[in-house]
Amino acid sequence: MVFSSTVFLFLFLPFVLGLHFLLKKSLRNPFILICSLFFYAWGENILVLLMIISICINYIFGILISISQANSRESMPKWALTIGVTLNLLILIYYKYIHFILENLMDIGIKIDIDVSTVALPIGVSFFTFQNISYLVDVYRKEVDSQKNLVHLGLYVSLFPQLIAGPIVRYIDIFQEIKNRTITKELFSSGVTKFIGGLAKKVLIANTAGLIADKAFDISPTELSTPVAWLAILCYTMQIYFDFSGYSDMAIGLGRMLGFRFKENFNYPYISQSIQEFWRRWHISLSTWFRDYLYIPLGGNRKGKYWTYINLVIVFFITGLWHGASWNYVIWGLYHGLFIILERTGIISFPGKLWFLKRFYLLLVVIIGWVFFRIEDLNLALLFIKKLFSFSSGSNNYPLMYLDRYTYFVLLAGILFSTPIKQFVSNKVTLLIHNDILRATVKYSVYLILFVFTILELAQTTFNPFIYFRF
Repeated sequence: MVFSSTVFLFLFLPFVLGLHFLLKKSLRNPFILICSLFFYAWGENILVLLMIISICINYIFGILISISQANSRESMPKWALTIGVTLNLLILIYYKYIHFILENLMDIGIKIDIDVSTVALPIGVSFFTFQNISYLVDVYRKEVDSQKNLVHLGLYVSLFPQLIAGPIVRYIDIFQEIKNRTITKELFSSGVTKFIGGLAKKVLIANTAGLIADKAFDISPTELSTPVAWLAILCYTMQIYFDFSGYSDMAIGLGRMLGFRFKENFNYPYISQSIQEFWRRWHISLSTWFRDYLYIPLGGNRKGKYWTYINLVIVFFITGLWHGASWNYVIWGLYHGLFIILERTGIISFPGKLWFLKRFYLLLVVIIGWVFFRIEDLNLALLFIKKLFSFSSGSNNYPLMYLDRYTYFVLLAGILFSTPIKQFVSNKVTLLIHNDILRATVKYSVYLILFVFTILELAQTTFNPFIYFRF
């Protein structure tokens, strides 16, 4: 069940919100926990048991860490943390990487006779695994107390707004809201508008750009002309941003409707002027997770420049692997890590006045990187990149048939909304309309029209993919 489906929008969500407000506060957490497990089971069936097992494992080890710390046993908290983190990683490795591991072992001549044909990747396993690890580490660091209420911890792990595609929510950020939260009119209304904005990003922009990208990438790079190849990767660049940021906005909006304040996950990454800045703006919850739970524990930049570069390589290797069990994701991660190292060494630098060159450089590097993210076969990916700069004609221009006035309008809107134009317009409206009631009327009317238009688009198309659905 995805947020941009009619089942979610017109059945699941109204039921959850309606009953949530009717229940007294003491029953809301158990209710949302049950709804979240149902939400997960809708798409995963029996694998919901894996989610329940994961909740129980982290509940037990969180308490074990706290008890061993209270008894002043120096090595026991570390052992409890190590075993708990290892169990989480084993779940992730088995379900996400077992096929990848066995295939690579076979490639080097090692054959292991294990039947893993029935092992399927559970939805959101990367996200809830990282949340579990951050919970155990924060308990070990004594930044939070272990959760003694199984329902509360279960709600943290399985909370449906951010369950299948993030953002990665840390226990330290929401444990007070799990215990006691207040839903104000302002918080709920901001959640509704945030959700509608994210839904429009996903359905109107990401899906439109994604249809063109998919049609183009289905064609061999040798058959594409250079302009069509650029059209394909530019559409994919737009699709992946609006698909993922739109879903994050919907998750944040749903959280607000239920009284949770999740942190922002995207901050206009395509206006960055360096790869370092890009990763401060793109998938913020993941980049900060790696910073706090991997890069800094490895030593960060405290052990000299060479160890800093080694640590960056490790972080971006794992960042790539986190995105998928394929070498193309690893290449994509190391590719970004390489440019960050080149920026840190000063090999890649631009004078401050040439900001436009910085942005051109950033976009070019990111767009070329998306080729490795989109095309799993390395040879085809390199062939596609070659096509981008060969200025050649092609025999198959089929994707061009999807370009019409509506598509041009949507793609232009995508370019504009990749920038902070929304804040600019909002500030102008505030200056022009001084009456609070009139300003609010205009604002909510725009979101109502946007929602209606989005629903109409959903009703007339069957193309509704979600890139991060299986991450």
